[in-house]
Amino acid sequence: MVLSRLKTPSALRQFLDGQSSAGLFLMAMAAIALLLANSPLAHGYEHVLHLSLGPLSLAHWINDGLMAIFFLLVGLEIKREMLDGQLSSWSRRVLPGIAALGGMAVPALLFYAFNTGDTAKGWAIPAATDIAFALGVISLLGKRVPASLRVFLAALAIIDDLGAVIIIALFYTASISLPDLAGAALVLGVLIAMNRMGVRSLSLYMALGAVLWVLTYRSGIHATLAGVALALTIPMDVTPSHPDGDAASPLHRLEHALHVPVGFLIVPLFALANAGVPVLSLPAEALTAPVTLGVAAGLLIGKPVGVFGFSMIAVRLGLADAPAHAGRLQMLGVALLCGIGFTMSLFIALLAFPDAAALQSEAKLGILAGSLFSGLLGYGVLRIAHREAPVPR
Repeated sequence: MVLSRLKTPSALRQFLDGQSSAGLFLMAMAAIALLLANSPLAHGYEHVLHLSLGPLSLAHWINDGLMAIFFLLVGLEIKREMLDGQLSSWSRRVLPGIAALGGMAVPALLFYAFNTGDTAKGWAIPAATDIAFALGVISLLGKRVPASLRVFLAALAIIDDLGAVIIIALFYTASISLPDLAGAALVLGVLIAMNRMGVRSLSLYMALGAVLWVLTYRSGIHATLAGVALALTIPMDVTPSHPDGDAASPLHRLEHALHVPVGFLIVPLFALANAGVPVLSLPAEALTAPVTLGVAAGLLIGKPVGVFGFSMIAVRLGLADAPAHAGRLQMLGVALLCGIGFTMSLFIALLAFPDAAALQSEAKLGILAGSLFSGLLGYGVLRIAHREAPVPR
C-alpha cells in the first residue's frame, strides 16, 4: 500500500487492520443475533427491539439514528479517498470503478431473473459489499493476500457504498414533505457556506448535522442520507503551518474519531438488531422463495461474475492495470469476497420491504446464505492461490 511521506495517511489506509478486527467482531454479533432469534429468548429479543424510546422504537433509533453516523463515516471516506486517496486520480479509479459497476449491475439483473412485481423492489439488496466483513476474512489469510488486493477491495467497496447511497436516495424514498425538505436544504446550504467561509469547528457542523437529520427524517427521505450530506460539507483543507499537515483537517479528525465507535459499536448493534432471522420458524418454502434465491444468487454468483468479469475485460482491453503481484485466481477470490453484502444489504432490505416482515425475513435469509458461502469460497480460493503467477499488467 503506497502512502504519502508528506501527509498523514487516511483512516481507510491506516485502519485496514482495524477494519479487519471490526469485521470479525461483526461476524460474532451476527451469530449472536441468529442464536437469539432461534432460541427460547426470541420473544424477549423482539420485545426489546420494539421498546419505545421517545418518538421511536429502539430498532428505529439504531436503523435511522445510529446508522446515520455510519453513513457519515462512509461519506467522509468517500470524500477523503476521492480528493486525496486511492480514488484521487482517474488511473486509480478505473479498475475498482469498472469492477464496482459490474458488481452492482450483474447481481441486480440476476435478482430480476427470480423476481417480478412487488418483490422486484429488492433488486438493489445484493448490490453492495461489506468492507468490514470482507477485510475480516482477508485478515485470516495474513500475507497470502497482496497488499494491492486489499487496496483494490477497499476502493471497490467505497465506490459500492457511493452507488448504494445514490440508489437509496433515488429509489427508496416514498413520500416527500416539501416544507421539511426545504428546511433540510436550507440547513445544508448553511453548512456549505460554513465550509466556504473556512469555519473549522466540528461542534458547529455536528450541531447543524443533528438539525439536518431531524428535517431529513421528517421529509420522507431516509434520515441516514443526512450523514452523507453532512460529511461532504466537513472541511478537509490542509493547514500549511501545521507540522502534521492534514492531521489538522476537521474531516481527518472526525474520520479517525468515528472509526472505533462505528466499527465496534454502531455496526455490530445494527447486526444484532437486524440479523436475527427466525430460521426455525420460517416455512419450508421460504428457502426457495424468489426473494431468497434472488438475493443469494445475486451475492454468490452475480457479485463475483460482475467484479471478476468486468475487471478482467478492463485489463484485457488495456483500460486499467491489474493489482500488482495479484494472480487471476486471487482476483477471483477477492471477487467472491465481494459477495459478502451483509450490512448495506440488510439496510436496503429494510427499505425495500418496509411493511412486509415475511419478505424481509426471506431477504435476510438470502443475505446470510449468500454472504456465508461467498466468504467461505473466497477464503478457500485465496488460501490456495497465493503462489499463482500475477496477471500481466
